[in-house]
Parts: sequence; C-alpha cells; structure tokens
Amino acid sequence: MRAVIAGASGLVGSHILPLLLAEPAYGEVIALVRRPLAVQHSKLEQRVVDFSELTEENVAGADKVFSALGTTAANAGTKEKQRTVDYVYPLELGRVCRAAGARNYLLVSAAGVSAGSRVFYSRLKGELERDLEGLEYPALTIARPSLILGERAEQRWAEGLSKAVMPWAVDPLLRGGWRRYHSIAAEMIARALVARSLADFSGVEILEYDGMMAAARTWAR
Repeated sequence: MRAVIAGASGLVGSHILPLLLAEPAYGEVIALVRRPLAVQHSKLEQRVVDFSELTEENVAGADKVFSALGTTAANAGTKEKQRTVDYVYPLELGRVCRAAGARNYLLVSAAGVSAGSRVFYSRLKGELERDLEGLEYPALTIARPSLILGERAEQRWAEGLSKAVMPWAVDPLLRGGWRRYHSIAAEMIARALVARSLADFSGVEILEYDGMMAAARTWAR
C-alpha cells in the first residue's frame, strides 16, 4: 500500500511518519511538505508542494491519506489564515486524494467539535469533518484529541502550563462524557490512526479519548 501524509512535521504527524515507515504493509510513504524534512528512509518520498495548488499528480497511487495539518490563531495571525490551514488545506487534500483513488482518510481533529458551534475553532473543525464525509470515502477515521501531550518545535506557554497541570489535577476527575477531554500523548494518537488504517471497515468512525487509547493498544510494533 501507499500512504500519503500531510503535516508530518507537526506534533502528531512527526509520530505518524516513523510508524508508517516501520509498517511492512506500506511499501511507500509520500510526505507532502512545504520544506524538506530531516528524515531519510528507503520507503519515504518527500514532495514539496503548495497546499493551495495540490493536484492528483502530487498524490498519484495513494491508498491511505493521513492529515495532521493544523495551526493556532497566534501562529496564523488571522482567522482567515487559520481557516486556510485547518479547513481548506485538509479538505482539498481529501478531495484530490479521493479523485486519485484513495479509499481511506484519517484525520487529526479535536475534542468537542461541532459545525454548529459558536466557538470559531470548534466550528471550523466541525465543518471540516462534515465536508470530508461529503467526499464519500469508503472509510473515514476521525481522531478527536483534547490536550495533546508531547514536545512541539515551538513553545506555547499556555499549553505548557496546561500540560503541567492537566494530567494530574484534571484528568483523574473526568468521568462519563467528559472523558473525551482527557489529555493524550501524541504518540498514542499516531498509533491509533496507523492501527485503524490497517483495519478492514467501512463508513465513518470517530475516535475520542477511550477509542484512541483502545486502538493504540492494538499497535504491537
């Protein structure tokens, strides 16, 4: 199989990539990047692309598509720029890959999203999920993490504070439906998505905290 990944330089994507390269079921991994990654592997092909101008040629032969694209309001600068990265690019990736024959799309979304939300970010991610469903992939997996634990290339002081406090002060209190907001390690999200990419299923599946943890534990490598 051939996997395509976008967002391989990010927190979750940087964990997905090595798992794909280690998985025997994938004979080739195509990383769509804005600038080359400091990663070399016999199965890896890096394609420097402009995400606003993706073509079927960029993703020819794709079977499975992983999207870990995303930014923050602070990094984007404006809501419109954030919308471009968090909605336009992942959706266009999905459209182009589906046209090229891909059958499975795996998305890193966010906890508690809704296309009808009054909160911009939640609405943005909810609209993306809705519109990806409209592309009619035979299999669509959506991971919805809350606070993601791991080391980012850039430091975010507010997020750093949350990571220091949430695992021991908040997570133990989360019960029932609130467990979806449990913090989770980036590696576990990556393991869950790669594991589900190898599963034989059809339709749309939503992985919240417990679902991601269960799927991640099936990844034995």
